[in-house]
Amino acid sequence: MMEDTKLCTRPLFFERNRVSRVYRGGLLFHDFFGDEPKDSRKPEEWVGSLVRAMDKEDGEGLSVVRGENVSFAELAARRPELLFGENNRFDVLVKVLDSAERLPVQTHPDRAFSEKYLNSTFGKTEMWLILKTRPDACIYLGFGRKISKERFSELAEQTKTAPDAMLPYLNRVEVREGDVYLIPARTVHAIGAGCLILEVQEPTDFTIQPEYWCGDYLLNEREMYLGLKKDEALDCFDFGSCGTDVALRAKKRPKIIRKTNAALWESLIGEKDTPCFSVERLSITRGKETLGRAPALCVVLEGEGMIRGENYGEQLKRGDYFFLPACAADKYFISSESSIQIAVCKN
Repeated sequence: MMEDTKLCTRPLFFERNRVSRVYRGGLLFHDFFGDEPKDSRKPEEWVGSLVRAMDKEDGEGLSVVRGENVSFAELAARRPELLFGENNRFDVLVKVLDSAERLPVQTHPDRAFSEKYLNSTFGKTEMWLILKTRPDACIYLGFGRKISKERFSELAEQTKTAPDAMLPYLNRVEVREGDVYLIPARTVHAIGAGCLILEVQEPTDFTIQPEYWCGDYLLNEREMYLGLKKDEALDCFDFGSCGTDVALRAKKRPKIIRKTNAALWESLIGEKDTPCFSVERLSITRGKETLGRAPALCVVLEGEGMIRGENYGEQLKRGDYFFLPACAADKYFISSESSIQIAVCKN
């Protein structure tokens, strides 16, 4: 095993980390990660994760450093100053997920709700970058019309026998590759069938999903309401936010940060969008570019290339991901003889 100091001063790669969920998916992981082309109830890959999946055993959700038999969380506890710099923490969870079926209608808490009910200082604002789709792919985002908490509670009970009872009250949005959406905490939403998504979020696994069925899977009360009383849990939904403009506001357009002959930096989500995290996209064509600000989680979206530094080189291809420690900022660069595109996710 490599000594901690040396390990924490270079890019960290991880073992694969597929996580169990109530929905099925993963077929589209074949093209992205090279996995077997089939759907299962492990439809999510948690990327460089410091977060344990809720109600799972044996540390499911926590990433393990490739070839080192140590979790990222363990390493972070031992050398936070090298990995994270002055803040001593990295408060971002990154996932790649693929939905073979619609996920339950759901929301996530904001920080105030989490502090009051869930003993956490983090909520779960999140962003989605659509990587690939199956036919008729869509998302549901925001209430399409005014609805009361009482009526929504009634619909939750109706889903026992009518699984799609809530859908007429939501905005259905068709999606395509490259779309970017920001989902503020407390916004009602559901990922529809057929979406391969890069999801970046606050570092929690809190979901309130008041539907009884997800495909042929029957959710229990804990999975629906996080162990809270139903009336308390439904307060997490923002019933005052409704109309088609909810979905329109959520869609974000990439903004150019910097462009050179070989490299293009774009902001997908920035400080003006949310204080929770930022996501940039780096595109390189027959050239190289230094990775500056760190810490950052980097996911290769397309193409192939190399990451290089002093006495260091590692090949990159679509589906690879790595963590760049704070102490490694400006010491490594990405190069490609053809083209490569990388999502760079930061605090």
